[in-house]
Amino acid sequence: MPRPTLKNHPPEFKADAVALYESRTEATIRSVAADPGINPEALRNWVRAAGLSRPRERRTQEPARPPAPLDGAPPANGAVQDGSDRL
Repeated sequence: MPRPTLKNHPPEFKADAVALYESRTEATIRSVAADPGINPEALRNWVRAAGLSRPRERRTQEPARPPAPLDGAPPANGAVQDGSDRL
């Protein structure tokens, strides 16, 4: 398998790509990088270098629910069973 080649993009191209990412507030780095055909990691590095990285957000906007109890787990009210019901 051939090794990937490094591309040397001019500073104007990098600035335009970062500006495109900044203008699309709902878009991901991956989706913005796909338009001009650049590696998402390259764009991520350019964005970080420009000081524009966005904080990561949850993918879903609904509140997290506690996990369902497993079989044999203590009741949700916190009471501890002594196991005598298994004898």
